[in-house]
Amino acid sequence: MIYLENLFTTLYAALLSENTREKIEKTILSIALFSFFVHLILIYLVKMDIIPNFNESELLQNPISSIYTPFSFILVYEVYLLIFYLPKSFTTYITKQYEIITLIIIRKLFNDLSALELTSNWFEIKGDLQFTYDLIASLLLFYLIFLFERQGKKKLNNKLEDKPIIERFIKSKKIIAVILVPLFLIMAVYTFMNWSFAVSMASDEILEFNSINNLFFDQFFTILILVDVILLLISFFYTNQFHKIIRNSGFVISTILIRLSFGVSGLTSTVLIVVAVLFGLTIIVIHNKYENESLASNV
Repeated sequence: MIYLENLFTTLYAALLSENTREKIEKTILSIALFSFFVHLILIYLVKMDIIPNFNESELLQNPISSIYTPFSFILVYEVYLLIFYLPKSFTTYITKQYEIITLIIIRKLFNDLSALELTSNWFEIKGDLQFTYDLIASLLLFYLIFLFERQGKKKLNNKLEDKPIIERFIKSKKIIAVILVPLFLIMAVYTFMNWSFAVSMASDEILEFNSINNLFFDQFFTILILVDVILLLISFFYTNQFHKIIRNSGFVISTILIRLSFGVSGLTSTVLIVVAVLFGLTIIVIHNKYENESLASNV
């Protein structure tokens, strides 16, 4: 038993310590910068007909699209941060989910910018309309996330002193976090290898932009739903407070709505994402009011 605890402590320090986070941050940002220049060079090589553009990929047609690649690596770092904050703060963990889906929309905007048709028929062109929807959605999400974080801080300010029961819950979340790091790493490597194979086979379906934009993250949010459900079930061992159970259940619903957005396209997908974050914000606002009333009545 002591051996397992020591092994867990070693693994947690190796994968999720502050020192590890700083190293991963520097490494990923360096890779992101390098990938930006590589993508930019490839675009100009295609433009000069030095190399062919297989399947007329949208990502190799305009220099603005080169921003898409470093953003993909930044998203990978955001995935790591989500796992990093899971044992530390549940609301920060949920916030990271919302930040990731918002960055996915922002990343898509950079590609859509390169394909805009600047004409007087703006609202009749499907691509331009979707760009407008995503642009408005990104602003709404940015503001909703700001409100969600503020509500999360209010909850922390009202937090009672830690008890042994809370420490056990945190330990459970640390175990989940340690499992998630290698799991998501394997998923990311598998997804990249699978996509690379599809590129080499020149598969139209895999190289379609919507498929590329959802690459990895549809499976990622599927796993997050399972994680959220596990956290919900574990929380029953440590609390029987109605408002906390409803809060945790609401966050599961929010994550499911985000996952559903990957199964549809166009305005429906954008609306599902905004509704998911708005639902999460509403849940935490009501939860905080409920907790404040409970604390006031116990004084």
